Amino acid sequence: MRVVIAEDDALLREGLALLLRAESIDVVAVVDNPVSFLAAVDAHTPDVAIVDVRMPPTHTDEGIAAAVEARRRRPDLAVLVLSAYVEQAFATELLAEGSAGLGYLLKERVGRVEEFLTALHRVANGGTAIDPEVVTQLFARTRSDTRLARLSTRERDVLALMAEGMGNIAVAEQLLVAEGTVHKHIRSIFAKLDLPPTDHTDRRVAAVLRYLEDVHRQV
Repeated sequence: MRVVIAEDDALLREGLALLLRAESIDVVAVVDNPVSFLAAVDAHTPDVAIVDVRMPPTHTDEGIAAAVEARRRRPDLAVLVLSAYVEQAFATELLAEGSAGLGYLLKERVGRVEEFLTALHRVANGGTAIDPEVVTQLFARTRSDTRLARLSTRERDVLALMAEGMGNIAVAEQLLVAEGTVHKHIRSIFAKLDLPPTDHTDRRVAAVLRYLEDVHRQV
């Protein structure tokens, strides 16, 4: 696995690099600003980018903007975003680009090494790793989604596997059904959750986030 790290906090930046190298992960570039990050993505073609949300010069949304641009240039690039706080608008912007190979974690998770490494490997393999607190705050102002009660048991099984970052083929293999059957279940899920096709929302992401929020409320 080839990784680029973009983090302006020198201690965290170097700590991440040491941690990953100790795990035999190839850290091909370590940078502290979005311009150098995008240059590193172009030059080194990494498998995964670990990106801080807030970077110079304004320490607002430079990291997210750079992550979105990196995904535009390299759609196959997995991105794991780190933030000290839940940046609701920024999280929504990044998720709107699609959830495959995408993670959004609070920086406190980095201290939980196994949890962090699990998230990193998940996004590298095309999955999704979204911090539970991010999910909670993204839906903090919404009531419990009763539309999830419309789903059949098998549709909830499909949605649960989608929430683990599995694609349709992997879901089919896990449930021992044909891929076409999975497609039908997903179309039904979108219909029951009132998620029509739109250029502004990734329906798969929206369905997964609703499922994760429902699970979180029940814990």
